[in-house]
Amino acid sequence: MTPDSKSTSPQSSQPDSQPSGQPSGNTISRAIARLKPYLRWVILGGTLFFVVHTLRLHWREVAAIRIDAQGWGYVAIALGITLLAHIWAGWVWGWILRELGYTALGTWSIFAYLKTNVAKYLPGNVWHFYGRVMAAKSMGVPLEGAALSVVMEPLLMAVSALLVAFVSNQQINLSLQLMGLLLGLGLVHPRVLNPVLKKLAKAKSKGRPPQSDNAIERQEESRDLSPSPPAVRLKHYPVIPLLGELIFLGLRGAGFVWAIAALQPVSVAQIPSLLSAFSLAWMLGLVVPGAPGGIGVFEATALALLDGVVPSGVLLGGVAFYRLISTLAEAIGAALAWGIERLGLGPSESST
Repeated sequence: MTPDSKSTSPQSSQPDSQPSGQPSGNTISRAIARLKPYLRWVILGGTLFFVVHTLRLHWREVAAIRIDAQGWGYVAIALGITLLAHIWAGWVWGWILRELGYTALGTWSIFAYLKTNVAKYLPGNVWHFYGRVMAAKSMGVPLEGAALSVVMEPLLMAVSALLVAFVSNQQINLSLQLMGLLLGLGLVHPRVLNPVLKKLAKAKSKGRPPQSDNAIERQEESRDLSPSPPAVRLKHYPVIPLLGELIFLGLRGAGFVWAIAALQPVSVAQIPSLLSAFSLAWMLGLVVPGAPGGIGVFEATALALLDGVVPSGVLLGGVAFYRLISTLAEAIGAALAWGIERLGLGPSESST
């Protein structure tokens, strides 16, 4: 073998290192990306089919439901509590920004949260997050910090929902409740949460609307000329935001209980089951892709978990009422925020 053949043999063998019969990683990634939109429609279609099928079986019971004056009073209470929950969630988002090292006025975070929250019903289920990122950027929060705050918020909500579901479920023994509690608390520890937040923030940044070539070139030039900002991360356990999200879940659950009570009296013994089922159903509606605002997923999960706890007709009516109440509360919150700002009574823009 000549020296020339020795020097060229490694280079010539490299292209053949990938077996021709095996798909590359890029091919698999492209295939998964193509399947994602269909997966969302399959999930949404399946959950809506289950809800419609259940409604068809029990439509006579639903049609027989009548709401008296006291029941309408309970509906008003459920609406007020749910609206308060959304206002409170905006305040907690300000806490999350402060945990990441940014000064955020509580009133500003509430207004920004309420104005962007209704966008979650748009296809894609990400536009409310995008709106909050843009709102935080307008107040001087860097893109990475703004993205981390909107990633951290649903993670804390999901953990809070798990904690409420475990603690309030009377069918789970004490040892399993403690295990669930410790698991939930461990999920939001900085050593666990920081790597997750970093990866999710990168994934969300890839989903930003496309920019023009000139804008991208200017961004790259400015990045080259300016030093890279320090990585945003949690410096300690997020006790205050977690407690805030637990209160948020408690308010949302109370609104659901009042919605059920508007159709039928609710006993004290039923409240833990209602809260546990609501928390799990709400969490799945939050995390399952393809369901804007959790539509379909929340209803199907609540119907499955509360079967036998509440009569089917009352349960169907209560779940439908609560979806209407929740959407109406979000719309009222957004309208109030816009209206107050139009009158010049909203929070003043200040740098964070």
